[in-house]
Amino acid sequence: MAIAEIDIQNALKTLLDPNTGKDFISSKSAKNIQVTGNNVSVDIVLGYPAKSVMDSVKSLVETHLKSLTGVENVSVNIGSRIVAHKAQQGVTLLPNVKNIIAVASGKGGVGKSTTSVNLALALAAEGATVGLLDADIYGPSQPQMLGISGRPESSDGKSMEPMLAHGIQAMSIGFLVDVDTPMVWRGPMVTGALEQLLRETKWRDLDYLIVDLPPGTGDIQLTLAQKIPVTGAIIVTTPQDIALLDARKGLKMFEKVGIPILGIVENMSTHICSNCGHEEHIFGAGGGQKMCDDYKVDLLGSLPLDISIRELTDSGKPTVISQPDSKISNIYKDIARKAAIKIANASLDHSGKFPNIVIQNT
Repeated sequence: MAIAEIDIQNALKTLLDPNTGKDFISSKSAKNIQVTGNNVSVDIVLGYPAKSVMDSVKSLVETHLKSLTGVENVSVNIGSRIVAHKAQQGVTLLPNVKNIIAVASGKGGVGKSTTSVNLALALAAEGATVGLLDADIYGPSQPQMLGISGRPESSDGKSMEPMLAHGIQAMSIGFLVDVDTPMVWRGPMVTGALEQLLRETKWRDLDYLIVDLPPGTGDIQLTLAQKIPVTGAIIVTTPQDIALLDARKGLKMFEKVGIPILGIVENMSTHICSNCGHEEHIFGAGGGQKMCDDYKVDLLGSLPLDISIRELTDSGKPTVISQPDSKISNIYKDIARKAAIKIANASLDHSGKFPNIVIQNT
């Protein structure tokens, strides 16, 4: 009995992508199905960057289709395509930036900037084009974490070229002022500086722009929520009760302004002794998961309090770059992939498909 295209479609309806939990037909990942005699070819287009898992997904599809009666040869072409998704209502997307991910925390000292830079590098390692905006005007840390210095160039005197490091584009107030210069600015100046850094940087076709926010729920967070098209937010916390109290406030702030919560990252979930390797919950256990359960959001991942994370980030070569195959790098990549999948499952941006309607007196 000859195999038909409908048989291939039905087979792919029963096969789930292990990363998304969705089948390849309903997710519209399977495209260009062709059947010639006993030969089958199909394109799998994933909506998230997946370089490290692409071979396993390809093998999964090939094995499944080869098990069908009447199929001899299977050819699977696999890739990923990142598209723009909706931001909060009434805010239009930025040119050359498809998706903006805000990384926030309710309080300082929970490892938010370290998480931001490693997530940006993890998305880039998975095949995406990524930018990193350091939105902490008072305490910019990304220049040191990325190991870059100097001033951004400007070809027209109006816009700035992003700085480049480890395959990602970056911008920070730290590139524009001396290291020892304090930013003694009031709120309106700070929010104005943030908008300039964002809008006057010539980002180059970004799939994702990671915005490393300062801690708290003040002026910068409000400006981001009201004027900047944020696709989703990630909340970083530690397991201890005090950090979780403030993290909850940050989460509620994003909910109030209509920005989806992609999930929570629990930092410093366990301490690993650098001498003996013993692991213990010095900041408590289960706090991040309980917060996720209370607010019906996902725990994207938990990271240990490991001295290597701090040492590598301080040296300008974060873990994902310095130790790409390590357990910690794989956790960052897993978190990045889960966040990207949450975005891929969100509503698309269709604003560019509709004409602007202008009413004039004639």
